[in-house]
Formats: sequence, structure tokens, C-alpha cells
Amino acid sequence: MTAPAPTVVLQVLPALNAGGVERGTIEITEAVARAEGVALVASAGGRLERAVARAGGRHIRLPLDRKNPFAIWRNAARLAALIRAEQVAIVHARSRAPAWSAWLACRRTGAHFVTTYHGTYSEDLPGKRWYNSVMARGEVVIAASHFIADLITRQHRLDPARIRVIPRGVDPAIFDPAAVRGERVAALARAWRLPDGVHTVALPGRLAGWKGQAVLLEALAKLDRADVVGLLIGAGPDGRAQKRLSRKAEALGLAGRVRIVGHVEDMPAALMLSDVVVHASTKPEAFGRVVIEAQAMGRPVIAADLGGPVETVAHGETGWRVPPGDADALAEAIAQALALDEADRAALGARARAAVLAGFTTRAMQEATLDVYEAVLHAPHRSADGAPLAVAGA
Repeated sequence: MTAPAPTVVLQVLPALNAGGVERGTIEITEAVARAEGVALVASAGGRLERAVARAGGRHIRLPLDRKNPFAIWRNAARLAALIRAEQVAIVHARSRAPAWSAWLACRRTGAHFVTTYHGTYSEDLPGKRWYNSVMARGEVVIAASHFIADLITRQHRLDPARIRVIPRGVDPAIFDPAAVRGERVAALARAWRLPDGVHTVALPGRLAGWKGQAVLLEALAKLDRADVVGLLIGAGPDGRAQKRLSRKAEALGLAGRVRIVGHVEDMPAALMLSDVVVHASTKPEAFGRVVIEAQAMGRPVIAADLGGPVETVAHGETGWRVPPGDADALAEAIAQALALDEADRAALGARARAAVLAGFTTRAMQEATLDVYEAVLHAPHRSADGAPLAVAGA
């Protein structure tokens, strides 16, 4: 008897640079390959192309980062040809412009269409809700949090039976305090010119206004402690955001007490170097992976009380939540975190790590996504337009 052909899964996204969408793509590539499927990724490329290969997948370079209607139509034809040539069974779309192309291609070829609703997506222009709606057209729509699931149901009137909540995860073997040797932490401390004896308060995230770096600077100024250094970990699309934050730090009297360190490859070591990790976004995030990364490392975490982190930070148990944009409340929470004695700090870190291990691991996210693929493949009725499907565990 001939063995059945492996299932071919194609993930589509604009490009393969740094970000949560890209990291999720790599993680699912690894899961598909481990399950003996064929993992394909189509994008305009980027520095993570090699990561696709290391995960066991294959990257196909297509101009999926283009958003104009003509480019979307052209990309639909390219994807349809790719689906036929590679006998793709499932197309998993992770961003709106590629999703429109993929949706059209699936209609033409009969391939299954799955989406992950990665963000809140603005509706500031006429027609934006319709443009965003493609992310709710999957046979199954994956939401990174219950917050996003509720948003999808409300904005797109989607049957909740078609939504599967699959939180993002961390690899607890990589994000493990016991796995980070002291020299890794010391190397970052030297590179960032951190004096001995200072306390560090870190905000990892892209240098974008809504990520709340300015709120943290205001909180540090209100804290008014010369022994506390702020670490802004992340890069922006250009140098303007860094210059703007540098000017704000100087205006607040924080010169010499803030480091804007850019992109960091060794995130576990950066978190180990941090006495407190802050999430200060002023707009709701779909999930906020940096929060669970810090919790996995046993760090005290302070998160803005909106979006995904509401579901990952138990106030007073595994961290603190503060009103978004409230520098006074953030300063007070930082002071509380820094005041923890060694035993209380260790106990909070242990509770936070245990919560991550119980519900927010990469392996759990991968297995839940593979379950979605399996459900789609074996559903008695499905449509590229998103005919209702009941998914176990939804």
C-alpha cells in the first residue's frame, strides 16, 4: 500500500524580519516539519529566511509586501500557481495584503484557508473594516487571546465556533534563568555601559509611539532615583524615534540614566539583566509576547492593563497591571517591584514562571495549531469563504 503524501502547509506573510508574526511563522514551520509535513513560507524575504530553513521549511520569495490592489491580484495568481505546483493543502495567512491574495488563490484552487488575527488593526479610514475582514475569512480564525477573539466576534460578526484561541508561547528551555550563564549577562552589561550596583528597568519593544517608551521615561523621572537605569530594548524603522526618545530623556533630566540599545539577539540574557520588565503600550496588543518571556525568566513584570497582557499577568500574583499611559501609576509599581526583598522577588518569579509553563509554551501553541490544520483537513464541509466549522477546543 502506498503511504499517504505528507500534508503541505503554506504560510504567507509580507516579509521575514523581526517581529511576532515572523517568529510565529518560524515556530509553526518547525511544528509542521516535526509532524512530517511539508512546510512552505512565502514572503518578500528578510533576515529570517535562514531561520525557515533551519526550522525544516522552505522559503519562496514573492512580493507579498505590496499592498496596492493590482499587486494583490498579481500575487493571487502567483500563489495559485504555487499551490498547484506544490500540491498545497492548507494556506495559513498572517497579514492582510498577503491574506487577500491567498484568499483569492484558495478560491481558485480549492486549498483550505486559515488565518491568524494578529492585531487590533485600525479602522481610521473608510473601507478599513472591510480590508481587515479578510483576516476573519479563514475556515478557522486563530486568535492570540480572548481579547482578540471578542474583537473579531464584535467587529466582523463572526460565529465564535470558527474562532480558536491559541496564545503565543515561549520555549521554556531557552527562556530559563538556569540556562543563562553569567558571562552572557556580563557581556551585555559591559556593552551597555551599566555601572555596578544600579537597578535596571527594561522595556523591550519596537520604538513606536504607542509602545510606551515615553511613558516609561516619564515614570523614571517621577521615580527620581539615581541608582535606576532605564533600558529601551528594540529598534525603530529609522533613527528618528531614537533621537526623539533621547531628547525626551535629556529634557526630563535622565541623561546618563537611559540606554537605548537597539535590537538584541540574546533576549534571555537581556531579561536576566533586568530587575524589572515593563510593558507600557498605550494601545491594546493582541497578546504581548515579551510579557510571558519576562515571566518565564522569573522577572517582576509591570504591564499596561489592556489587551492581551490582562490574560497573562495576574495582578499582585505574577506581576502588576497599571492603567495605560499613567506615568504616576507606573512609577509607583516600579518602586514596589524594586522594594521586594530577595525571598518575595523569588516567590513572585516562581509563580510567574509556573503560570507560563502551565499555559503559554511554544510547544502548546504549535500543537494547538496543528490541531486546527487537522480539523480543517477532515471537516465534512468547508469553504474558502469561511463556511462555519466547529473546532474542538474552541
